[in-house]
Parts: sequence; C-alpha cells; structure tokens
Amino acid sequence: MSTGYDNPAFVKEAQNGVRFRKKDSQGLTYSWHKVNVFATSTQGCGRKKVTKEKHILKDVSGIVRPGELLAIMGASGAGKTTLLNVLTFRSDLQLRITGKLYVNGQKVTPTMLTSRSAYVQQEDLFIGTFTVKEQLMFQANLRMDRELSRKQRVERVEEVMQELSLVKCANTLIGVPGKIKGISGGETKRLAFACEMLTDPPLMFLDEPTSGLDSFMAQSVVQAMKTMADLGKTVISTIHQPSSEVFTLFDRVLLMGEGQVAYLGTTQGALSFFSGLGYICPKTYNPADFFITTLAIEPERENECREFVAMACDTFHNSSEGHAVARAAEENMNGVRNGTEAAGFDGSKRKSPYKASWFQQFRAVMKRSFLANIRSPMVLRTKVFQTFMIGLLVGLVYLDQSLDQDGVSNMNGALFLLLTQISFSNAFGVVNEFCMEVPIFLREHFNGMYRTEVYFITKNIAELPFTCILPIIFVAIPYYMVGLYPPAENMFICAGILILAANVAVSFGYMISCMAKDINMAIAILAPLLIPLMLFGGFFLDAGSVPDYFIWIKYISWFNYGNEALMINQWAEVDNITCTPLDKICYQDGLAVLESLSYKVNNMGFDLGLLCALMVGYRLLGLLLLLLKTRRKTVKQIE
Repeated sequence: MSTGYDNPAFVKEAQNGVRFRKKDSQGLTYSWHKVNVFATSTQGCGRKKVTKEKHILKDVSGIVRPGELLAIMGASGAGKTTLLNVLTFRSDLQLRITGKLYVNGQKVTPTMLTSRSAYVQQEDLFIGTFTVKEQLMFQANLRMDRELSRKQRVERVEEVMQELSLVKCANTLIGVPGKIKGISGGETKRLAFACEMLTDPPLMFLDEPTSGLDSFMAQSVVQAMKTMADLGKTVISTIHQPSSEVFTLFDRVLLMGEGQVAYLGTTQGALSFFSGLGYICPKTYNPADFFITTLAIEPERENECREFVAMACDTFHNSSEGHAVARAAEENMNGVRNGTEAAGFDGSKRKSPYKASWFQQFRAVMKRSFLANIRSPMVLRTKVFQTFMIGLLVGLVYLDQSLDQDGVSNMNGALFLLLTQISFSNAFGVVNEFCMEVPIFLREHFNGMYRTEVYFITKNIAELPFTCILPIIFVAIPYYMVGLYPPAENMFICAGILILAANVAVSFGYMISCMAKDINMAIAILAPLLIPLMLFGGFFLDAGSVPDYFIWIKYISWFNYGNEALMINQWAEVDNITCTPLDKICYQDGLAVLESLSYKVNNMGFDLGLLCALMVGYRLLGLLLLLLKTRRKTVKQIE
C-alpha cells in the first residue's frame, strides 16, 4: 500500500547496502475541506415509514503537512474514527459523504491514496497459522519494490522487528483466540504497526494504535510514529486517552466534539486556546485527559455540555487559528493551478497500487494458504474423523442390502444420503472458513498487496486436496457395506461423481460467502437455499413431475445431476432384480429402476458435464460478487 521505496534513488541506495530509511524529500500534504457525513436510518413500515438523517461530521476542515504527527482526539462519539474512515476511503457504504480531499493539490482517489499510504486498523486481523517473521516477510514480498532482493527485504524485516521489540517472538505463531495459542495482545498490536512500517510510507494513517498496550509499549509505538514524522512522513492517528508522556510527542492535535472541530494546532496552542475559554488545565493533570473531559457530553449535563462544545467549535472556527487552517487547506487545494504541486504525488497518472507482479502475488498467497492448512492439524483430523464416522454410520444403517425391491429403495436412499451429506458438509465448511478470512482479505487487498482473483484462485487450489481425497474415503467405507454394484470401476465412478458434487457444493458455498455481509448472514441464507435444490434432486420428487414454474430450480441443482449420475452408475448394468408376488411394485432390472425415476442411461456424460459447468459457474459468480464487494468499498462519493 505504501511507496516509500518508489523512487530510483532509494533503489540505488538499497542496492549499495545503504540503510533503508531516509529523509523523505517529497512529502505529502493532506487537506480536507468542509467534510460532512450523514447517516440515514429508516423507522416504521408502510405509510408510517419515516426516514431520518443524522449529521455525524459537520463542516470538518483540516490539514497535515510532511514531518508532522497529527493526533485526532475527542470523547467517545466525537467522530474521530468516522473522520479517519473518510480520509482513507473506508467509510460504510450507507453513509452519505460530501467534502473535498486533496493531497499536494490533487483531488484524492482511492487508487492514488492506496499507492502512497499505509493504514493500521484498530482490529488486528492476521492469519493465525503464520509466525511473526513469516507475516512480515509476506508483507515485505508483496508491498516492497519488486527490484529489491530477498536479502534486502529480510534486512528490513529484522530492522523493524528490532525497533518494535518483536525479535523474541519472531518464530512464534500469531495464533487464533480459543484455537491456537500465539503471541500476546500487545505483540499483535505491535505486529500490525510493524507491517505498515516495513515500506516506509510517505503518508500513514493509524486508528488507535495504542489500544491494548501498556504505557511503556504505547510510548514505544508513538515514538516510532514520531520518528517516521521526523523523517519527513505525514502521520495521522486517532488516539484514545494517551498518557502525558505520549501527548508530548504529538506535533499537532485535532480536538473534536460532537462531530465538529474544536481545535486544530500545536499542543501548546490547544492549552492556550482552552485557557481563553476559561478552562485551564492544572499543571499536575494530563492534558489529553483534560481535553477529552472538557469536550465530553456528561449524562446529567447534556444540554450544558453541548452548548459549550458548540461555543468552543464556533470560537475556533472564527479565530485566527481557524482561519489559518482554512486558508492552508485552500492553498493545498489550489496547488495545481498555482503550479506548486509537489513532485512526490502526481495525481494525473493512474498508478497500480500493487507492488508485486501477478505471479509474485500468486506464489506468496498460495504458500500462505497451504501453510494455513498444514498448520491446522486439528481441523484436518476433525474433517477426517467426521468423514470416517458418517461413512461408517451410513454403512451400518444400510448394511448388506439385497437386490430385491426393498433393496432398490434402500440403495437409492443410501446414495442420495451420501450426496446430501457431502454437499451440506462442504458448503457449510466453506462458509465457516471463508467468511472468517474475508475481513483479512479486504484489509490486505485495500492495502494494495494482491488482487482479488489471486486470492480467490489460490484459496480454491489450496482447498482442492480436501475436496478430492475426503470424498474417496467417504465412499470407500460404506460402498461395499451397503452392497452397491460391486465392480471396482463403479465404486471409483461413484467416488468421482461425489468429488464433483463436493466441489460444486464448495463453489456454492463460496458464492454465498461472497454474497453475504458476514458469517451470520451467510449461514442464515445457506440452508434455505440448499433445501429447494435438494428437494428437486430427484429423490423426494420424481424428475419427470417437476412443476413448470419450478423447473429452473431443477436445472441449477447439482443434486439433480449428481443423483442421476449415481443412479445410472448403480443400475445401468444390473440385469436381474428379485421380485416376489407380495411386492406392489416390481422392477425386473436396473433399466426399469432408471425408467421409474425418469432417468436415461445415456445421460451420464451430460450429467458429469453439467456438474463441471455448475462448479465453474458458481465459482465465477462468487468471484464476481467478491470483486463487486471490493469495488463498492473502494469507490466513495466525495463531492
């Protein structure tokens, strides 16, 4: 996401073994002017339906220059995170946003910003089966300039680990809460910051980077931010209740109250400004706590507090400091017209946010996906155990069926049960795993690490061994226990059909995961969508008696094609079925069974082909939905 290594001068220095970080001579000035954010909510229904719009940010203007560390502070609900999300194009899609964002005289777009900045989220999102060093190397391989050698990347990783005290846990798994023991919360927070420091970005955003850290480590992280600012970088961070030692490290502060700017300037200037309002910070008091308390809305004094916040914001807006901020922001916006655009940010050229080539991205993400599977032995053992137990249970329930009329019905039920079980288990398994990784993918994708199709393809390839090997185990256990058609060739054909069905179910799971907003929604809609597809699979309802208005469900149901292929494989070559006078329905041979189900012997190739088509079709739909999700979140309506 960052391009501190963009210019040829750095590459030459790196190749000559010069220290990585250096003074940034082409800094970025970021300004925002009259930013307003509105949230729309709907109450009631029908004629009583009322739409209300809440004004979250109100005419927020500001500017931050190269070499400055700007801290955005305020009480809870003041609009700190909302402002940072606007500046980084990560706001909720339901919000309506107006305003102007400029960097060095150029109107900001998501692609331009991604290629020149870094963003540290408040939530720590990592693949828990990676070690700390592997995570940093993964970031270095995808986000540092492709001309740098592996040795130079390793040196940079070791340098960052040393700066943020991550050396001792370098070879420790990051971990998954409740599943895999890993590094501590403080180390995880420092790792998140280290990932963004790797590429030495000229513009850096941080959302409460000290949350969960003790006072010493919080000061270390802010000191690292200050060091980056001293090197000519532009650093913007929201922060909640910093210590007095941390507060002294800030160059400038943006104090917010009720969605408005209460002050923007130096820390000493903030103390003087509030003194002028009659609020003097005691010498023994933490200035950060003083500002937050002063601008907070106390429950029993809401009207009085809101009046003071409004008065403070109006006073600053009309003050010389407020006019200076507005004037500086306008000058930055007019930089292009005045011919003062900095060379470090050329907005007229659309640059790709990706540092690594397509194949470099593919190799790195593929390695991570395979390592994630290998280092989760409990998940693998659980899948194998579940497959073995359910296969054994099916075999015991339908044990030793005979080729008579009752046996025909039971064998058909056993085959459809195998098809149903393998479909449901794979679809729900994908939803549970993929939905958990989507937030990590979105963060890394928006950071310009890899393309959407790279992640989707590698994820599919990494899961392929499970969807091929486990169905074979699942079929091999009950096949001869039930007494299905005995030739080994037919058993392997049955396994192949179930492998295709399992992969179609996986494709369907991917499509639902990419369609849904989160895992809860995905699970909620998966079962209601699977049930109709199963009902029209030919077991509960004869394939020839499907109502015309539901016929389309039959054509998109892999249960339908899979069941027909399994029935053909089972009965096409059976030439004798025992029939007694007591049997109400008598099937003389396998062809009669297929005819009663409205299946045709010659449809085997057709069914297999359509299973492959559904497998590809559902995955393509999933990829398109994932692309749509990433596209919608990156394009913001900044007017």
